Amino acid sequence: MAGSFRLALVQLAVTASKSDNLARAARLIKEAASKGANIVALPECFNSPYGTSYFPEYAEPIPGPSTETLVNAARENNIYLVGGSIPEEDGGKIYNTCTVYNPNGDLIAKHRKVHLTDIDVPGKIRFKESETLSAGNNLSFFDTPLCRIGIGICYDIRFAEMAQIYAKNGCKLLIYPGAFNMTTGPAHWELLTRARALDNQLYVATVSPARDENASYVAWGHSSAVSPWGEVVATTGHEENIVYVDIDLGLIDQVRGQVPITVQRRNDLYEVIEKNKD
Repeated sequence: MAGSFRLALVQLAVTASKSDNLARAARLIKEAASKGANIVALPECFNSPYGTSYFPEYAEPIPGPSTETLVNAARENNIYLVGGSIPEEDGGKIYNTCTVYNPNGDLIAKHRKVHLTDIDVPGKIRFKESETLSAGNNLSFFDTPLCRIGIGICYDIRFAEMAQIYAKNGCKLLIYPGAFNMTTGPAHWELLTRARALDNQLYVATVSPARDENASYVAWGHSSAVSPWGEVVATTGHEENIVYVDIDLGLIDQVRGQVPITVQRRNDLYEVIEKNKD
């Protein structure tokens, strides 16, 4: 596997126009590839405003118009593309789904958000994805010549067990398209990204939409990447932007050699296992 590669996180300004969102995403993917990105990642709900009232309106099957844009972008730019997420309609249900493509435009992974965002912070925010969305039932990782990569969506990052299983399966990078809000974002976005990286001694990247103060759901922004040492190595503010990070796979081995928790776990006392391997 390669020793290093460039990851680009596209903090996209999402509007109510699906066609505009797709066109802007394609343009920024091309820009990221032109600056040397081997892997490009989009944010959660990159084709749609984020909100339970929008999911049924913007939902589409896979394959469909939005994923066709991703297929073409991966192929035309010769990159691996982590397609953020879209509201997916399948069998009368709606899922929050991330699709991943190789440089030939082939679908190589599909992750339906496992943990739905059902939160209620009195006086600040109440949001229940389960009002319109169904949860996925599988964990998702994929292989590239660069490294193995695990995928989660937004609220999935709060569940340490999921990241531990990815690390146990050899993932060196975890990518979480997400859309934390103005309550949970300042409090937990960076903290959770650093925690998952430090827990598992690997790289973790989070990709948010840009902030729209006039939206019904205001995203925090601050797309970031964190190293296996727990350091924020790349980040941005809340405007539309592309975050670039050079992933050094050698650092993972270095950190794991210095603080060897991977061989110090007491598997005789505790163990995290994956139960569903469909």
